[in-house]
Amino acid sequence: MIHVKWDRETLHFPVPPPETKLGKLRTDLAEYTHLPLGSFKLIHAGAVMKDDSAPLTAYKIRENSTIALIGGHSLPSAPTLATSSRSQPKVKEPPTEQSTITAIRTELDRVRTTLVPDVDALVSALNPSAATTASSPTFAPTPASGSAQTQLFSSTAQAPHLPPPHPTPTSYSSKPTSSDHTRLSELLLQSLLRLDAMHLAGSDWPEARAERKAAVREVQGVLDRLDGAWSAR
Repeated sequence: MIHVKWDRETLHFPVPPPETKLGKLRTDLAEYTHLPLGSFKLIHAGAVMKDDSAPLTAYKIRENSTIALIGGHSLPSAPTLATSSRSQPKVKEPPTEQSTITAIRTELDRVRTTLVPDVDALVSALNPSAATTASSPTFAPTPASGSAQTQLFSSTAQAPHLPPPHPTPTSYSSKPTSSDHTRLSELLLQSLLRLDAMHLAGSDWPEARAERKAAVREVQGVLDRLDGAWSAR
């Protein structure tokens, strides 16, 4: 993993391929943190990483490297401020505690319905005798159809970016491979990153804070079970 320190949060990403451009990493960070793309700087080993066309190897980014994300609250440039009101984008309404809770629950339902079945299948394929005793906690997931997903978010709700769900649980006719484990591990880590990004902007929202804490604990538990089964194979 590589680690990105953002304010009081530490985000964890799988190590990108060596040829990955800095611009790709910057875009991924903007997506996960919901920050404007040009509003923050990335610093590694005391130096600002500026050239988005350069590969990450040029900045000596490797396993366990730590990158600092600084900024994220810059104002629009003067030309943008001078544009007419017709060309200015609509200002998003600030998140509320209820919209944040809705986003947290939607992310958790996505994990339960699209990733947990795949984790169960992989654990079962690795160790059939342990599958029934090490399964995930019981829950009642909400079906995530296209229309239902849209209805969950009103103009006040801040919907996180959700990757396309895995349509059906994976079945294994032979032992799962390392790529199977890596795929599920990365998807669960991405879910943790999205939950981490719902940092409540310093607001005193105890219910939302408790919801996010419980969601992070549940997703982390699924990831731990996946990694534990893979290590014990």
